Amino acid sequence: MTTTTVTEGPAVLIGYAWRLQIEAEAPVFAEGASYAGQIRERPNAAEVLATLTSADHGVMRISDTVLELALRPEQTVGLPPGRVVLDLVRTDLAPDLHLGFLLELPVILPVTRGLVP
Repeated sequence: MTTTTVTEGPAVLIGYAWRLQIEAEAPVFAEGASYAGQIRERPNAAEVLATLTSADHGVMRISDTVLELALRPEQTVGLPPGRVVLDLVRTDLAPDLHLGFLLELPVILPVTRGLVP
């Protein structure tokens, strides 16, 4: 039986870079492993809004227990305000191994403040 946990992550500001470090309780992020994540509006949505991979430094192994996820500003520009989900897969295994969690990320427009005349 597979269990998936949904956890809320920090807000993504549309048009800005975003980073999050994920820390596991056990050493599960092996050296040399590769990862990919996809962002969608909902877990069952067919359309992928953004992809992050180890190859493009969107998923970086920091240690055996820490991964860092990163989105570039050009990736966040296309995200809709509201909420999106991000899932993560280890891609160097056959078949790929889903890591068993989804991050639900709030997506917000940045606050802009005009100058008072």
